[in-house]
Amino acid sequence: MNSFRLIALFVLLVPAISHAQLNGSYIISGFVKDDHGQPLIGTTVSIKGTTNSTASDSTGKFSLTTSAKLPYTLVFTALGFQPQEFFIKNANSALNIQLSSQSLLINEVVVTASRKEEKLLRSPVAIEKLSINALKQSPGPSFYDALENVKGVQMTTTSLTLKVPNTRGFNSPNNFRFMQLVDGVDMQSATLGVPLGNAIGPTELDIASIEITPGAAAALYGTNAINGLSNLITKDPFKYQGLSVYHREGVNHVGNDRLGASALNETAVRYAKAFNDKFAFKVNFSYMQGKDWQSDTRNDQNPYYLKTANPGFPPLTGTSNAAYDGWNKYGDDALAGSNTVSIKGLTVDGKAMPNLTVARTGYNEVDLVDPKVTNLKLDGTLSYKLTPNTILSYTYRYGRLDGVFQRGNKISLQGATVQNHKVELKGKEFLVRAYESIENTGNSFNVKPLADNLDLNHASNSAWGTTFKNALNAYGSANGGLTSANLAAAEQAARAAADKGRVEPGTPEFDALRKTIIGINNWDIKSSLIPNAPVTGGAALVQKSHMYNAEAQWDLTNHVKVVDLLVGGDVRVYAITPDGNNFVDFSRPIADRNTPLADGSFGKDVIYKKYGAFTQVTKTFFDEKLKLFGSVRWDYNPYFDPKFTPRLAAVYTLNENHNFRFTFQNGYRFPSLFEALSYVNNGRVKRVGSLPFINDGLGYLGNSYTQTSVANFNSVVNAAGGTDQVALANRNLLKVADLPPARPEQITSYEVGYKGIVLDNKVFIDIDAYTNRYDGFLGQVQVFVPNATTVGTDAAVLAMLDINRDPTTGTSSNAASQGQSRYRVYTNAKNIYHNYGSSAGISYNFYKRYTVSGNVSFNKLKAQTTSDIFVTGFNTPEWSGNVSFGNREVAKNIGFNIVYKWQESFLWESPLVTGNVPAIGTFDAQVTYRVPAYYATFKVGATDIFNKRYYQYAGGPTIGGLYYVSVTLDGLLAGK
Repeated sequence: MNSFRLIALFVLLVPAISHAQLNGSYIISGFVKDDHGQPLIGTTVSIKGTTNSTASDSTGKFSLTTSAKLPYTLVFTALGFQPQEFFIKNANSALNIQLSSQSLLINEVVVTASRKEEKLLRSPVAIEKLSINALKQSPGPSFYDALENVKGVQMTTTSLTLKVPNTRGFNSPNNFRFMQLVDGVDMQSATLGVPLGNAIGPTELDIASIEITPGAAAALYGTNAINGLSNLITKDPFKYQGLSVYHREGVNHVGNDRLGASALNETAVRYAKAFNDKFAFKVNFSYMQGKDWQSDTRNDQNPYYLKTANPGFPPLTGTSNAAYDGWNKYGDDALAGSNTVSIKGLTVDGKAMPNLTVARTGYNEVDLVDPKVTNLKLDGTLSYKLTPNTILSYTYRYGRLDGVFQRGNKISLQGATVQNHKVELKGKEFLVRAYESIENTGNSFNVKPLADNLDLNHASNSAWGTTFKNALNAYGSANGGLTSANLAAAEQAARAAADKGRVEPGTPEFDALRKTIIGINNWDIKSSLIPNAPVTGGAALVQKSHMYNAEAQWDLTNHVKVVDLLVGGDVRVYAITPDGNNFVDFSRPIADRNTPLADGSFGKDVIYKKYGAFTQVTKTFFDEKLKLFGSVRWDYNPYFDPKFTPRLAAVYTLNENHNFRFTFQNGYRFPSLFEALSYVNNGRVKRVGSLPFINDGLGYLGNSYTQTSVANFNSVVNAAGGTDQVALANRNLLKVADLPPARPEQITSYEVGYKGIVLDNKVFIDIDAYTNRYDGFLGQVQVFVPNATTVGTDAAVLAMLDINRDPTTGTSSNAASQGQSRYRVYTNAKNIYHNYGSSAGISYNFYKRYTVSGNVSFNKLKAQTTSDIFVTGFNTPEWSGNVSFGNREVAKNIGFNIVYKWQESFLWESPLVTGNVPAIGTFDAQVTYRVPAYYATFKVGATDIFNKRYYQYAGGPTIGGLYYVSVTLDGLLAGK
């Protein structure tokens, strides 16, 4: 309700202020053209030494309202053109400005690398910038797609509404190591644990530029920025005024696709207005809807030759493999040792066989997840200039989205919402910012427990296994026994018998049961809400949270004078509402944490917080040819010791166009909220956070065996008959996990680079190389805790025997075993990891406005000599890159751009799916046509224009061609 009151107040204030009489102002207007006489769009026009500025519209016209005292100097800047100053003597000056072409980047300014303005060429770290013009020329259907073409950036598309960038390795769909900012606001979802920059960030019409820093940035931005960050900068309402409208119509799923050609459309509106250079506001709205990319790869990640998949039996492949574990199928989790049954006493070809592991049938993701997705964005900003250089602003941002993303499991978001409230005071030397982020997952659900409980509603694992075994033996009796030739048919017949009566996709019964399970907020208990359900639970994802952040920085350069000095600090607090499935009130007894109280809640809020402060010193030497940077940051999380993060950098300017840099950085990453405090009650495996007190009463840190050793133990024991005596004789195969209490992850990074412009300002070159050292890498390991005993005892060994049985029961011949409990634990790797790489980019304006650009990136993880407790998942191709060719005005008002993107195949490793990602090579293209008289730009384009289907990570959606046409009306009503 508070949010709606703020919106209402905003709506009421706008007309009141817009009618206020602001005296003493006048308008300076005119036109800006290029050296060919064509209108220049987006040229910044500012009064020198002030924040008073505007931008030219699609006809090149600008209109600047000011009360500044005459005379003064106007400064005209546009990407790709030399800046020009014009002296204004009187308010009646009629201006027609012509700018001359120059290198695209020679005077470009960035703010993200050092938290203050500096020339891009002299940045102390690798940084890329996409200007408003570069974004308009991208072939992608949205500005966010342009990030895929940036040097060193690897994009992971989990959904049409969710795209996650990464740099320099260790990629994941919920990337905790790469920070996404929008005007300084962190877009990382607290409870979901996924960046939401493109889902709730700026609209297509409000983005001004994007700055991307690959590599560690923790020295200035704190935790969660050890692999890099992106900063999305929106349009200033004082500078970009008027009404803008955007509409796109597209189509995807073209060709051989189960969904068939599907419409995709998006509409956006932006309006901004300034009054007498004192007050300005802007509002944005956008709405997108379409059919999502679907994950439907039928690869088996548990093929017959693995120890977990019946190697002693005839080599059956595909769905004939009894232990088939599909990439995008859930409920058949044979590789993880859950949702399986073990069948003893089989004879094939007259020979006694080891135990047969059979996976439950499960359900495909495409049958569980609705492909329809929508994305609503709404934001508004009120800005007031307290002085010519001091602006007070308030921004409200709201996003509502559907889509799919991957954490430990696949999560289907349905109507998830995020709200941001931000208040900011910005002056020439200081910045104070405070914001709140509010999350609500709406009607979202976890895909795996949905599949599990659909199957369990039909029959428990033991009952299903009994039916399967009886049917298998019956098939053998009717066909002269089980043989290598008929085993596949026998297994298929047995599966059909065991599945008889199971709800099937496409039926009303399936839809009704799916809806019921999605509505239950407990993932693994018996539910009285489903009649005659033997063992079932729910799949609802109910997460609500608040995140509060306050930060400030102060540039003391004019006061210190000897050096450039910047200081700052921040504080962040998370408040999570316990839901009983992902977060719990740890003050409650273990047995009660997943049970609601009388009032329906699960206890008091979970609090997680951190504090930080930094200082940065900069000094130039030798006529400003050498620039030295030194910074140090202090971060404190109450659960860990304070950490200090230094950064040292040097930039040497041989001349204005040749710049060399060297950077040393250290960085720490505290466990994210989900990594630290999760308590996911997910069926047979409980996922637990890294904080040591969670282990109290559970024992997984010091009293557990690793899943890998348990799987190997069972394979050997079952092949030798599966008896208790054989198990005890092979107890040495079980490895005690001995997990340490978690600590912050640390990175040490070294980087060298060069940025230069050659050949008469026609060629831009950008090269960097890096090496990183990770100590205490955070990840997940699955372990097995023997119930009511300790590791090493006979009972503990027997508790690990035959993990396909119900974990709450003992083995058939040893009542001392009480089964095992399973945990997937966030903890630190024991090894130290090194990765290294390099990237190079070049842009050549070779003829008139024809430009060819390209980049290539190399990333490598140094091989380990010893195995670790979990797989880190580098998840990055060694070689990747792209090449583009375009001309923003090949003929009057017509431009084009073509991009070819490619990457090598690589191994993707994750707790959910591990497998090879094939090489990718796709073409994107667009043609634009401007109609300046009507402020209109038409764009026709496509990504993956030849519809060459691919997926970016194992278990991810298959992506194909997306074809679109759009129209943008920009700068309407400017100055009115």
